[in-house]
Amino acid sequence: MSLERSDVIDALGIDEGSARVILVIRHEAAWDGSDGQLYLLQEKLNAYISFALDGEMAAAYPDFAQRAVGLRIDCASAPDDRTLHLLGHVRRQLEFQDIGVEVRVLKAGEAPVPAGTADKCGGGCGCR
Repeated sequence: MSLERSDVIDALGIDEGSARVILVIRHEAAWDGSDGQLYLLQEKLNAYISFALDGEMAAAYPDFAQRAVGLRIDCASAPDDRTLHLLGHVRRQLEFQDIGVEVRVLKAGEAPVPAGTADKCGGGCGCR
């Protein structure tokens, strides 16, 4: 998946450890920190946040309606400094809504982990 489709939720599921609904953005391209890529990421994040907070998720998945929400970005490489800066800002803003944001860097050849499994950021992401 890529950031170009901001109107699509790439994956979602329940994190068994926290019981949160995890909305997953899959990003397979290298992070380049360009204005265009940051804009697309921001649009995708806005769509996910809207989906979670504006009632769309509860309507589509009534069993998820009362659960806390988290966002996770599964990506092929560690985000660059500009992207990390944006994600840090997003994380601080979403803390007010009790929405966590994490980045998981997939190892070469590793398939994305299903959204319902608990995991942490991949090595070297630097997002914390």
